[in-house]
Amino acid sequence: MSPDHQRRSGSGGGEGVRQPDTKGRGPVRYGPPAPEPGLPVLPELAAVLAAAADRTEPEPPGGGAVLRDAACGYWWRRGLRCHPDDVAAAPGAQPLLSALMAAHGGDVLMPRPCPAWWTPQARFLGRPAYHVPTPAECGGVPDPFALLETVRRVRAEGGRPAVLLLSVADDPTATVAPPEVVREACEAAVGEGLHIISDETWRDTVHEPHDTVLVSPAEMCPDDVTVLCDLAGALAPAAWPAAIARFPPAGPRPDRRARTLDRLTALGARVAAPVAAAAAHALGEPAPVTARAVACAALHARVAAAAHHLLLTAGALALPPRAGRHLYADLGPLRARLADRGVTDSMELEEYLTDRLGVPVPGGHRFGDELGALRVRLATWPLLGATPEERAESLGAADPLESPPVAQALERFGSAFHELAGTTVNGAGR
Repeated sequence: MSPDHQRRSGSGGGEGVRQPDTKGRGPVRYGPPAPEPGLPVLPELAAVLAAAADRTEPEPPGGGAVLRDAACGYWWRRGLRCHPDDVAAAPGAQPLLSALMAAHGGDVLMPRPCPAWWTPQARFLGRPAYHVPTPAECGGVPDPFALLETVRRVRAEGGRPAVLLLSVADDPTATVAPPEVVREACEAAVGEGLHIISDETWRDTVHEPHDTVLVSPAEMCPDDVTVLCDLAGALAPAAWPAAIARFPPAGPRPDRRARTLDRLTALGARVAAPVAAAAAHALGEPAPVTARAVACAALHARVAAAAHHLLLTAGALALPPRAGRHLYADLGPLRARLADRGVTDSMELEEYLTDRLGVPVPGGHRFGDELGALRVRLATWPLLGATPEERAESLGAADPLESPPVAQALERFGSAFHELAGTTVNGAGR
């Protein structure tokens, strides 16, 4: 098995609604960003950031006491006990994951598909990255039998598998892994001596929180799991980079945090002081922050369900979205009609749909899927309206599907796929 099998890259991607400019760029620099909320900054958070704008002292590597204490409170409310000395913060998930992986030797395993930014972190560290298939019912967590087989093969080829990345609430598939699947995968990983890094960025974007059981791997294997959370998932704007990690309070490697801090220090990866103030406030989850997070998740859930219905009626396949602000669609059933349009792999599908929909539609090859699979990640924020004002209006609507900007965007979305399939749009799944 070679890690290079998963390292094909293509053109496309970009930010906002601008068309991508890939001239002279490497494959990482035009990789797709995480699905954004598409909503204005919460005024309360903006006020906190502005009040701290005159702070000139830098945050220490790993975050100051106030930020780490707020992170502890965030995790205690989710059943994960910790103390400030078990926490580290960084200016975004990418440098934090890089530091976490650098603190461990050996090769990295991750599910297929996985977030587009995971594999580059391993690549920059010079670590082989091996993708493991996921179960049929969800993404984000490797199939335990496939995981064991992959570990066996890697070791037989002289590799040293050491770290497993997973995400219970997943980007790109928008699924939430059932607790039994998480338990089996974690037991298989720990049994093979792997340390688990659990990316829980999207746990607070679950669409049906009262009907969805989300269990952190850290609850099942407390000594063998480091939890990562990017605040851009639900609590703060992506333009204010801040991410936190919770290390096992005990276990065989108490130096993991110290080794991670060494690397954050070497990188100069410190959270900006005004951003740290806003992040600490958000992690405290005052009523306005919580209300915005809940309303945002509900809005994207409603729109994602409607888009999912339109995809299915057009003949595409997609698991029901359970978290996040996106869907992961498989257009394999439409392969013949796509071939008539010159689309035969996910790179060409990315280009075709990006042009057809007018927004970046990253292909599955960016998430570790095979190039020949006709899969794409579809963000839901473009369906909320064309301007920040329209999206804010959608957020406050009693039924966002009745909001004219949403209704029109869903009509265009459905028409694109039904035109491709040669079928007629059949409502938005209200």
